[in-house]
Amino acid sequence: MTKLKIAVFGTGFWSQFQIGAWQELPEVEIVALYNRTLEKAKIVAERFGIQHCYNDAEEIFRNHEVDVIDIITDVDTHCKFVEMAAKYGKHVITQKPMAPSLAIAERMMAVTKAAGVKYYCHENYRWQPQFRRIKEILDSGIIGKPYRCKTNFNTAFPLFETQPFLAELEQFALTDQGSHQFDLLRFLFGEPESLYCLTQQINPTIKGEDVVTTMIKMKSGVVCEQEISFTSRLEREIFPQTLLLIEGSEGSVKIDPDFMIKITTKEGTTTETITIPHYSWDHPRLSVEPPSIVACNNNILQNILGKAKAENTGDDNFKTVQMVFGAYESARSGKVIFF
Repeated sequence: MTKLKIAVFGTGFWSQFQIGAWQELPEVEIVALYNRTLEKAKIVAERFGIQHCYNDAEEIFRNHEVDVIDIITDVDTHCKFVEMAAKYGKHVITQKPMAPSLAIAERMMAVTKAAGVKYYCHENYRWQPQFRRIKEILDSGIIGKPYRCKTNFNTAFPLFETQPFLAELEQFALTDQGSHQFDLLRFLFGEPESLYCLTQQINPTIKGEDVVTTMIKMKSGVVCEQEISFTSRLEREIFPQTLLLIEGSEGSVKIDPDFMIKITTKEGTTTETITIPHYSWDHPRLSVEPPSIVACNNNILQNILGKAKAENTGDDNFKTVQMVFGAYESARSGKVIFF
């Protein structure tokens, strides 16, 4: 079997999830790793049995046959590496957030289209098992027509211990978690009509906002209230779970802690608990991430192979990027932003 050859750029914290997920897919071979600090790349390579490492990214193109570049570097470097991949005619994936600005996101999409290569943005939250199940429930019609949704990602988990660079971001909560949450709402309800956003900075040791409250009206008519907080000390810490309540004309559905889904109609309430698959390379504090990353990677893979439609294209994720920067504009101006 001919395998799709992937080179991974960046071997920081999240690379272990991406690499582990790719290695779950038998049609894929990771041929090389790039990292600006070579020793860090070698540590990851040894863990996952990857032979070749470089601290010069262009050496990979000169020395290996590669089909896809998976970019897991800082967002400010995404455009540089997307342009490099396009120059060599390779398909490319970036992590979320796609870009540090709308203009740069547009540039990245333009350069890949001009080169005739496919561009994807790795957005895994919509692939979490509990959210795929919620989508099935909505599509079944059991709760009728949805009209209101509340999602909250509220935590005091010491995130900056494993990802200290996040404390240095001038724009934090909306780019880091808003990218996930807004994309999830788009997956469930379609495109936004408008939003109004308030941001707060509670933690004095970081540079960016750490609390966000956003009201979003979707074109489908659903009104969404979306909460993000990295400073909420609550009775129970459930990081990195997102809780959810959707109200419909015939009932409601909610996600409680531990991935428990409750569906309520006039007949009463039924409860089910989503089983989260585990892998040898997963992380005890981030159990929900690995299965969603495997699913997201597989969807991208099947699209490259011509076997399925991709959900996480650059064109699609650009709509999420518009929401993120629209939220910043709303918070700055105090105005409702219309799309």
